[in-house]
Amino acid sequence: MMINRLKAALGAVAVGLLAGTSLAHAQNADEDLIKKGEYVARLGDCVACHTSLNGQKYAGGLSIKTPIGTIYSTNITPDPTYGIGTYTFKEFDEAVRHGVRKDGATLYPAMPYPSFARMTQDDMKALYAYFMHGVQPIAQKNHPTDISWPMSMRWPLSIWRSVFAPAPKDFTPAPGTDAEIARGEYLVTGPGHCGACHTPRGFGMQEKALDASGGPDFLGGGGVIDNWIAPSLRNDPVLGLGRWSDEDLFLFLKSGRTDHSAAFGGMADVVGWSTQYFTDADLHAMVKYIKSLPPVPPARGDYSYDASTAQMLDSNNFSGNAGAKTYVEQCAICHRNDGGGVARMFPPLAGNPVVVSDNPTSVAHIVVDGGVLPPTNWAPSAVAMPDYKNILSDQQIADVVNFIRSAWGNRAPANTTAADIQKLRLDHTPLPTPGWANATEESATWGLFMPQPYGAGWTFAPQTHAGVDEAQ
Repeated sequence: MMINRLKAALGAVAVGLLAGTSLAHAQNADEDLIKKGEYVARLGDCVACHTSLNGQKYAGGLSIKTPIGTIYSTNITPDPTYGIGTYTFKEFDEAVRHGVRKDGATLYPAMPYPSFARMTQDDMKALYAYFMHGVQPIAQKNHPTDISWPMSMRWPLSIWRSVFAPAPKDFTPAPGTDAEIARGEYLVTGPGHCGACHTPRGFGMQEKALDASGGPDFLGGGGVIDNWIAPSLRNDPVLGLGRWSDEDLFLFLKSGRTDHSAAFGGMADVVGWSTQYFTDADLHAMVKYIKSLPPVPPARGDYSYDASTAQMLDSNNFSGNAGAKTYVEQCAICHRNDGGGVARMFPPLAGNPVVVSDNPTSVAHIVVDGGVLPPTNWAPSAVAMPDYKNILSDQQIADVVNFIRSAWGNRAPANTTAADIQKLRLDHTPLPTPGWANATEESATWGLFMPQPYGAGWTFAPQTHAGVDEAQ
């Protein structure tokens, strides 16, 4: 009898131990899934868009300008009233990959669900676990859109989605694709949604290409985002990354700065809030994929440095060039007479793809309002460019912008006017570009409505955190 009781007790202990072990394994599995989801959220840079300036993490409210008005990012914390706390996994997946929110309405494509459509189910399950169990719920109301009727009607968005958004499907690389390149393609075209900024948009605000099969448009350079230009990521030696090495691009994504470039504006947010947290393996995979893209015809040939600008500035003989005079007085101390800047602190202006882009808004904006090169874990110093809106006149700023864009062999259009600068300074209006509200031969019209461009000038423009908030 005693032996039987002892056997029963030992059996109970064993069952209890096994149950405890199983529970521990389950808890560890859940914790691992949440941790993976946190990393996937970094890959998607969810926090930067869904956190308002000076706001609470993931509680929404960030202003996003569009050609038809302003929309605001939503609360994606697990708050059951204002957030996504009542979403099932299926409803979460519908929102992220299909662009359909819980009530059945279509989301504005500022939410990059056309890219997220290729995210894997494994990543989606991890992401759901993180948002439901790894994020603090915040009871913050969502901000209504600021779009006038009839453009405020949501039902046309469902038509947009059916025409322009791909059907969600787990990413699968083409047969024979190098494994590292395949991982890079997934990151760039899927959760990383690089094309949302760096690919031009078409007549319906759709990205003209979602991957390399779309030809030179893919990552060929986007519109103006919060008064910053998203340049080409293709191999163009003047307008793109043709003169960047693999290591240059890796260091840029990891730290926001290289010997010949620095991240400002929206890209500073991407580095500070997202890519600096990627594993080195994932960063190298992205670099390898981007550098493997098919060559594109160089739009302006190759870049050739012109030393005559530095010689002219060294001699203090400006020959009536007001922009050159202002540059020497205000800019050369950091960016030098040769336009070479200071490695990993003050980016070079000579041959810089952002400087020579077709649209001068980035250059004008940083002169008017300044900018911040944010600190990262890998480059902890914060470097600031001062604003000159209260130091220089509109004409002086226009002159120095035109000088920078045409000096040292840059050969970019030097057509910025004082009136352009005044609008940028007072109303934060981007400098003119063919497109919305700037009718040109490249634009069509909607009869009595405003000019409607075919790509140029169209973009979603979220506010930039750099210089306002520390990365979260």
